[in-house]
Amino acid sequence: MSDGLFEAPGMEDVSDEFEALPPAGREGFAPLAVRMRPRNLDEVVGQEHLLGPGSPLRRLIEGSGAASVLLYGPPGTGKTTLASLISQSTGRRFEALSALSAGVREVRAVIDLARRRLTVGEQTVLFIDEVHRFSKTQQDALLAAVENRIVLLVGATTENPSFSVVSPLLSRSLVLQLTSLSEDDIRTVLTRAIEDPRGLAGEYTVTDAALDHIVRIAGGDARRSLTALEASAESSLDGTVGVELVEASVDKAAVRYDRAGDQHYDVISAFIKSLRGSDVDAALHYLARMISAGEDPRFIARRLMIQASEEVGMADPTALQTAVAAAQVVQLVGMPEAQLALAHATIHIATAPKSGAVVKGIGAAMADIRAGKAGAVPPHLRDGHYPGAAALGSAQGYKYPHDHPDGVLAQQYPPDELVGTDYYNPTDHGYEREVGPRVTKLRRIIRSR
Repeated sequence: MSDGLFEAPGMEDVSDEFEALPPAGREGFAPLAVRMRPRNLDEVVGQEHLLGPGSPLRRLIEGSGAASVLLYGPPGTGKTTLASLISQSTGRRFEALSALSAGVREVRAVIDLARRRLTVGEQTVLFIDEVHRFSKTQQDALLAAVENRIVLLVGATTENPSFSVVSPLLSRSLVLQLTSLSEDDIRTVLTRAIEDPRGLAGEYTVTDAALDHIVRIAGGDARRSLTALEASAESSLDGTVGVELVEASVDKAAVRYDRAGDQHYDVISAFIKSLRGSDVDAALHYLARMISAGEDPRFIARRLMIQASEEVGMADPTALQTAVAAAQVVQLVGMPEAQLALAHATIHIATAPKSGAVVKGIGAAMADIRAGKAGAVPPHLRDGHYPGAAALGSAQGYKYPHDHPDGVLAQQYPPDELVGTDYYNPTDHGYEREVGPRVTKLRRIIRSR
């Protein structure tokens, strides 16, 4: 409880009545995922890398640690549970705020309460869910209290704190990354919920196929798996939960993807690297993941156009044409039909021969420009379409390539200091096997004196 700090007027009687209920009665009102929340470290499933002997998180839970922590990881991996265990095991008072509804005023009120408790020897754990949604001002309001240990901050976030938490708060906290639960972990969570008196209490028979299906659609999220189990059990008329009932009760697994957060960057990064690595199946997986999560198809199309030049380049000049065409389909047709064109371009780029020569070529040229290598344009290449140009020597002596039978002739094109510099170096991949010898021959002709 929070000493009435966040109670609304008129709620006192309801709160007292709720507290008067026996534990089983209170649990009856709660979802299965809440009822099955671990009560101690022994019930925690997964996160072994954070809970080993002597680890910072275990020391905190066992009462020998005093550092504030930021728990970073996907939904359903135990962030709220671990925050609660830190409070219970250390005997501290527990206060919870949600960044979705709390402001600076609420933060300061909890800090004032925690300061008063310290005068009687009580410490406070302040749990902030979705801490990445706090503004800079809200996060700054926590700094002094965290630094002076007026509160032990436990922040939970699904976003990388390096991108979403202010540096001063980040430097005062341990950042602990939780990972998605394994399939075996999810199966353990479900099996316990089926048998435990807090859960289904053995009143339902869940088939192996149904259990496997729930594990598969959970995607490493314990809360999602328990929600699916509960929904399926509530739909059962005979106490049996089969795979057909699960499929009917649960539409589909939600894709873990936040267009404004690091999941967005992680997935597009994996998509790009799969294209570069020529893994067409992985590339299609990440494409489907973005589409299913509602990513802007124009963003995907832009990335494909970039990848066509960056990863394929002249090894297959048609890759860029395919990517541009896919972008036009997105613009002219729209989703969901445009997903076929995006898949078309993805497959083309992933399976095409690869060359980084385009990237290296423009990169080397840009580096020379930054280094100041931008000499005067040779006089014979300058504009001669104005009165007095000839008197200045502009366009004088220029040789018109089309007047030559081969369409190419010896002539200086770059500034004097860059004569003989090679920027584009074709590989022997794909079409560049043909381009390479041609580039060598052209340079020999053009640079001959």
